[in-house]
Amino acid sequence: MSAAPRPAPPDLTGRTVVYLVTEDWYFLSHRLPLARAARDAGARVVVATRINEDRATLEAEGFTVADIPFDRSGLNPARDLKTLSAIRALYRRERPDLVHHVAMKPTLYGSMAALAEGVPHVVNAMAGMGFLFISQGLKARLLRPAIAGVMRMVNRDGRVRVIVQNDDDRALFRDRLKVPDARIATIRGSGVDVDALRPAPEPPVDDAHPPVALCLSRLLWDKGIGELVAAARLLKARGVPLTVRLVGPTDANPAAIPARTVVNWVEEGAVEAEGRTRDVAGAYAACHIAVLPSYREGLPKSLLEAAACGRPMVATDVPGCREICRENETGLLVPARAAEPLADALERLARDADLRRRLGAAARRLAEDAFSTERICAETLALYAAMLDDRR
Repeated sequence: MSAAPRPAPPDLTGRTVVYLVTEDWYFLSHRLPLARAARDAGARVVVATRINEDRATLEAEGFTVADIPFDRSGLNPARDLKTLSAIRALYRRERPDLVHHVAMKPTLYGSMAALAEGVPHVVNAMAGMGFLFISQGLKARLLRPAIAGVMRMVNRDGRVRVIVQNDDDRALFRDRLKVPDARIATIRGSGVDVDALRPAPEPPVDDAHPPVALCLSRLLWDKGIGELVAAARLLKARGVPLTVRLVGPTDANPAAIPARTVVNWVEEGAVEAEGRTRDVAGAYAACHIAVLPSYREGLPKSLLEAAACGRPMVATDVPGCREICRENETGLLVPARAAEPLADALERLARDADLRRRLGAAARRLAEDAFSTERICAETLALYAAMLDDRR
């Protein structure tokens, strides 16, 4: 029996859709396919973000680009007021039909601007709950009630729909932030291009070339990088042949790991570190295991990419990670903030090529069935259409 045809995408002709994100590189890595889908459905697309070096790339896609002075390093009233003013000016000028905010700061400031400027439809997409909801530091604990109060206020407005990436975050918005369940949509991640990312054979393993566990992530403490380095040290002490490779940038996030610390780890011989890469397929083709010991996620793109590349995973049993890393099906789950169980799971996969192949093949099937870019874009555009057609 042939598969049922996919419904035609909605007609967004004459509509203006604004995407508000903090960084241009993040938009390109996580939201570009969705913006293309909206453009191809007829919408005029505006990308509002802090521009670093990708303006030409965005404009070549046919998008209107607006430079917004986001500061991701913390809360600074003067700088944040400038950000809010810039967003309000943008919404006043563009008069969008729908705005799509991604992550904490764009949701907070974008929602306040949208509601003040009369934007009729607002999508707030939460890609995880961010530093303020994860950190146990004093500053985060002091700010958390105030931030939660603002989040509760802006997300309960009737013009707003909230997108979450997993059921845990849906429960948090419904039960803690009191957002009506009917205004919450669960769309699992930003999708992965299963045509561009395909499984490659494992690199050969011998005495000179041990298996490689790749962590493709921003270098943040709350991504579990500290625990991963501790696990790498344990494995070396046990004599387990495994290379732990960090691929990703340092960051302006308050949880960023200092660059000097990373250099020290490399000089010690605990891990390898290669910085940011745009060649995700090549990075996974050169490894045997994907690892992400994060404290909490929405639905991590790096694990979606690992699954599309047919790599088995080791990840923490936390919201987001366990959506894609399923115990003994696509990978191995371990407790968060614990180095020894992480080391045990990495050792198990390092020593068992058959297990790696079985888990990796299942991960690829899951990526194709549930997390393809085509599927995620279709679900999101359907939400747009429902909002734009809502006459209530």
